[in-house]
Amino acid sequence: MFSKRTLVSETGEVKNHNQKYPYRLNFYNIPPIEEITTEEFEVFALDRLQVLKAIESASLRSKTELQVADHIRDISNQYLPLHSTEGAKNYPLEKERRKDHISHFILRLAYCRTEELRKWFIKQECALFRIRFIEENKEERQAFLNNERLYWNDLTQNEKESMKNELSQANPHIKFNDETFFIVDFEQVPDLVARRAVYIKAGKAYVPISEQVTLVVVEFRKRLSAALDLASRAFPSIDDERILPLLNNINQQYLGKAYVYNNNTIVDKVTADNVDQGIGLTVEEALIFWRKSFSSITDEKFQKEYAYNIRHNYGMEGKRQDYLPLNCNSIIMHKQPGPGEQHGCPFKHFSEDNLKVFLTQTGVKKDEHLKAILDIVKGKHYQIACTKYFEITKCLEDSISRGDGERHLMETITHPNSYFEQSVKLSKINNSQN
Repeated sequence: MFSKRTLVSETGEVKNHNQKYPYRLNFYNIPPIEEITTEEFEVFALDRLQVLKAIESASLRSKTELQVADHIRDISNQYLPLHSTEGAKNYPLEKERRKDHISHFILRLAYCRTEELRKWFIKQECALFRIRFIEENKEERQAFLNNERLYWNDLTQNEKESMKNELSQANPHIKFNDETFFIVDFEQVPDLVARRAVYIKAGKAYVPISEQVTLVVVEFRKRLSAALDLASRAFPSIDDERILPLLNNINQQYLGKAYVYNNNTIVDKVTADNVDQGIGLTVEEALIFWRKSFSSITDEKFQKEYAYNIRHNYGMEGKRQDYLPLNCNSIIMHKQPGPGEQHGCPFKHFSEDNLKVFLTQTGVKKDEHLKAILDIVKGKHYQIACTKYFEITKCLEDSISRGDGERHLMETITHPNSYFEQSVKLSKINNSQN
């Protein structure tokens, strides 16, 4: 047996874990009791949300488990790094694990409020835990499981040999002689049953150790679900006005960067004559473009009724405030476009028939691609549908290049300007390769 703070390696070496967080893996059984600043509270929550949103996006875009894991590793390194104890001399483990611990409980509070939010949170957290468990080394995994007192009965050698044919047929990818099999009630592993990846007999499932992660995730899901139910009953008693606005609105937070007009940061030169092929007009070019668009009115009328408002939007009139362009979430939540109005998000505001026409006219040629986008839209994941559309129409298939020689999944598009930036970058890459 292992003690709570002792890890015995395969060589017999004893390693002491005296720090507050002895393992990278965490079932989040104990809430944090330390004080944190309101700034930390918000940053921790939003950074973890970046990772969970990335998991959702990659999954809905039908990426493989390996692609999702690689993508989440990239995103986690940006927002929520969490390294293993092994070889961690160069990483601030205590700091990383503290942030992971606290951020989980903040989002647990934020996502306990409704059944829909709870289901979403459980799904993404289970996926994140699964990725981390698979990545962890065998020694640390086993120490964590012993610390959590997670044990399963396994087959004796004689039992294993007597079922060799059945077990081998159910798990053709394993090395039978080296594999350990756990015996559990089949209801505990519905995912394995659905994939026919486990042998079942008399109500028992015989799970190979290579699928142990499924058993651990089942336990993680069970504990988290119970904890969320408790949190939902306690949430109405929270009356701290410093954190309530964040908790109540975090699921609608815009997580991308702010786009501020700056004449020196416009990507490439866009003029009034080529605006249909570009974006990012200077105020001077914007005035030219809109003057050409309203060619039927007099200069006097344009100056009085339109030019002032254009300059005002650029922060050059009135209180001289530069208005940020709306992000995707704001556009999606905005009122439905009326007759003659041209604003809105096609994935949110178009009817299914109009959206089909739009998609086929703008580059979505294959029926399976059209169905994939429409299915995402039906699930109300409009920004992910937009990202899928971008990948299909730009022929990105599985990944994109960042210029480092490797391939990466693109992040979810959360702003119209981001769509444009990604297009420009891709165009430059393609031009450089031709």
